[in-house]
Amino acid sequence: MATVKNYLSLVKFSHTIFAMPFAMIGFFLGICSLNRPQYPMQEIIGKFLLVLGCMITARSAAMAFNRYLDRNIDGKNPRTKQREVPAGIISAKNALTFVIINCLLFMVATWFINRICFYLSPIALFVILFYSYTKRFTPLCHLVLGLGLSLAPIGAYLSVTGVFDWLPILFSLSVICWVSGFDIIYALQDIDFDQSQALYSIPSKLGKKNALAVSILLHIASAAFVISAGLFGHFHWTYWLGIAVFIGMLIYQHSIVKPNDLSKVNIAFMTANGIASVIFGILVIADLLIYK
Repeated sequence: MATVKNYLSLVKFSHTIFAMPFAMIGFFLGICSLNRPQYPMQEIIGKFLLVLGCMITARSAAMAFNRYLDRNIDGKNPRTKQREVPAGIISAKNALTFVIINCLLFMVATWFINRICFYLSPIALFVILFYSYTKRFTPLCHLVLGLGLSLAPIGAYLSVTGVFDWLPILFSLSVICWVSGFDIIYALQDIDFDQSQALYSIPSKLGKKNALAVSILLHIASAAFVISAGLFGHFHWTYWLGIAVFIGMLIYQHSIVKPNDLSKVNIAFMTANGIASVIFGILVIADLLIYK
């Protein structure tokens, strides 16, 4: 019988660390854009918990659906054949049930946030679930993954304000490029398998060297968007310290992953990007709370 630990492993819960700080940035951007004395603390806490719930359930649905849909592919890949569904730890039926439950919980949470988030929730679910199909027909699958995670800052901002704004959009554009770039690095591990199974990815289509070049360009664009957000939002030194860490981690991961040496891909993927996201998020939120 599958345990909670198995389901946490199924959805790679630890990887929530990538998008969550950007969701919190969007949330606090929204709070600081309003007249805080007229925004009761009880309501702020309630919205915060609902946004947290949305992040967890949406990501859980997306990851579990990916594992469900790719179960046969994962079973053939030596790197992934021990994942919960192909290994039989969690049945395909239970994985799909888990997806449906999380989708429903996500939509219920958006209903209690506000109407615009509820009305947009099916679109958000479509984007994050559709990603799992894309490796079957386009090497741009990495960008679709980036698009899915980029909804976090916009959605969190909408949860507070109910309106769109350019500043959270700039953060979302940064997330698209950042996530797409590091997902290309992660996909380098499966380049031979993807080619043998006619699966699409930028590494399988362009080769290791060119794929890394595309990843670098995407990360340059990501850095440009967070710099633009800093200028547009008139942030202070705390924010720029966060940018220094974020860009430093981007440079670091490209310094340790080479076309002829993929031994440090997991360090680049998890450690460097985890540090980049968490520290950047903390310093941006600190800047908002201190100066806004």
